[in-house]
Amino acid sequence: MKVYFRTKRMLKLLRWRGRRAAAALRWGAGEQRSTPAVLGNAMPKSGSHLIIQVLHGLTRIGPFVDPGFPPLNRAEDNSRQPEREVLANIANMRPGDIAYGYIHAREPFISALTGPGRATVFVYRDPRDMIVSHVFYATQIHPGHGMHRYYTQNLSSMEARIEAAIRGVAEPGSELSAVHSRYQAYLGWLEQPAVLCLRFEDLILNREAAFERLLDYLEQRGYRPRVGRQQAIQALNQAVAPKKSGTYRKAQPGNWREYFSEANKLSFKQQTGDLLIRLGYETDSNWQ
Repeated sequence: MKVYFRTKRMLKLLRWRGRRAAAALRWGAGEQRSTPAVLGNAMPKSGSHLIIQVLHGLTRIGPFVDPGFPPLNRAEDNSRQPEREVLANIANMRPGDIAYGYIHAREPFISALTGPGRATVFVYRDPRDMIVSHVFYATQIHPGHGMHRYYTQNLSSMEARIEAAIRGVAEPGSELSAVHSRYQAYLGWLEQPAVLCLRFEDLILNREAAFERLLDYLEQRGYRPRVGRQQAIQALNQAVAPKKSGTYRKAQPGNWREYFSEANKLSFKQQTGDLLIRLGYETDSNWQ
């Protein structure tokens, strides 16, 4: 299997170089050199596949390149990469390259992703919807998920699975951090002025305004528009096809209301404190 994945990686590297050459020929090598490398960053089940589709649309409007690699923090076999490999993958991104990943907001990643020639788009989602998406993904879509056995064999109801996802699980072989801890690892991106933070819900419900913000941000980071703004927005919109994602289920904001029991709501409030207020999803703790 190691030979298979090494060969797969080599073929992807060749394809990446070919795509870079084609983009330079089409748009100009000088234009490509001045275009930032772009990362779509997110928490798992919070919009990573949606933002990478959007970013792939950039290849239609400028010298951007889709290298076709796995997430920056994953290897070809989907195993987690150590920090040094993640940093190497970031450093290897050339001007105009597009990537995605699940990168925590801490050093040395912050410095690596906010410097000159870099553009980082962080997508975040209502934690309640994220939990529901996570549970369905682990139980119904991906039988190989680390929580699949625990959710399907140890727990018999949606309420119990949501509760486990809220509080976390410490069982050997089925470890899962509490939802508050998972968000804490990413919240620092919201404090980085060099990072564009977009809500998953806006990419679904207020898409054109979100695309306007994205294009404005990329211009601030060095991208020089080669097409009109409306043409650019149309290209980004055409690139979005959620059902082509292998993780797609139901990208409807507020879906958590169909599944959270009263006990789940109370537990979530107790475990997460002011998280929803910090993220802008609620104004106080009296939500129902």
